[in-house]
Amino acid sequence: MARDYYGLLGVAKNATDQEIKRAYRKLARELHPDVNPDEAAQARFRDVSTAYEVLADPEKRRIVDMGGDPLENGGGAGGFSGAGFGGLGDVFEAFFGGMNASGGQRKPRGRVQPGADSLLRTRLSLAECAVGVTKHLTVDTAILCDLCHGAGTNGDSKPVRCETCGGAGEVQSVQRSFLGQVLTSRPCPTCRGAGETIPDPCGKCGGDGRVRARREIAAPIPAGVANGMRVRLAAQGEVGPGGGHAGDLYVEVVEQPHDVFVRDGDDLHCTIRVPMVDAALGTTVVIDTILDGPTELTIPPGTQPGEVSVLRGHGMPKLRSGARGDLLAHLEIVVPSKLDSKQNDLLRKYKGLRERDRAEVVSAQSEHNSGLFARLRASFSGR
Repeated sequence: MARDYYGLLGVAKNATDQEIKRAYRKLARELHPDVNPDEAAQARFRDVSTAYEVLADPEKRRIVDMGGDPLENGGGAGGFSGAGFGGLGDVFEAFFGGMNASGGQRKPRGRVQPGADSLLRTRLSLAECAVGVTKHLTVDTAILCDLCHGAGTNGDSKPVRCETCGGAGEVQSVQRSFLGQVLTSRPCPTCRGAGETIPDPCGKCGGDGRVRARREIAAPIPAGVANGMRVRLAAQGEVGPGGGHAGDLYVEVVEQPHDVFVRDGDDLHCTIRVPMVDAALGTTVVIDTILDGPTELTIPPGTQPGEVSVLRGHGMPKLRSGARGDLLAHLEIVVPSKLDSKQNDLLRKYKGLRERDRAEVVSAQSEHNSGLFARLRASFSGR
């Protein structure tokens, strides 16, 4: 015998689709297992869900009206038996669209929205990164409309409820699936989810509450910044729709290469070419440092090629700290490629005074352990 699907929902046989939908909503709120754990209520909920599946489908409803049962051949309780939903919220989301689990209408998102963050890049020299600087930048962003002050309306006019969605901010559509007819929701195309429209918009911003403008800002860059670092300027980004709170502006540092120094974190590196005589006798070199100006570097007698002299505390400042990195001078010993006759004679006399000095072949492993590489390792480790 065919089941009385109309009786299960408590509606007449000539009930409209809207009346059937309202009846099911009411019963589902009362009988869903997340609300009513009673076994009898759960069984009735399955029956009610099956009845709604049948009567919401025009073809299945036609079979019922002819005295038949579209599910009598093993269709079972259909897609609403509970197997396809994790909870009451899933049921309301799938079938009621904008309805929430308590049966109330989902609130529209509103016209006023927070603004987006903005990103701006600025080029800095090594000296500017070292000392810190205030950069005056030109920013092209959305700002608050000075005519309507974010309201988006013209004069004393007011926003009105959207006629397309009735103020819900969403529109619903019915789609067929293996579950039957499923009601889905999407943002209203007229009000874009705000739930209201502006019939008389502001003549300057067109109802958006903001306009694009070019403005000048002062961005304080702290000492010690490095390439790729970002400085955050709160509330200096885009003003949101409807005059919403502005986002943040991030200023990204693009550090320019220096002619002399190479930066490695907080340390600076440079190369000094030392004539072989000065390397042998020792000398003093003046380095024009970034922060301290001309500074003397002592090169001791007997300096070997590849040695590194370190000026402690003459590097870059550590960000938000009083400490500073080091300046490492890599010494390159320069041997003259051409000698005049007088220089040649003097060097030959010098060679005669150092008869023990001879060219020799040494083990690469020996050089690795005690020669240039060892000295470099020692200099970088602070020994």
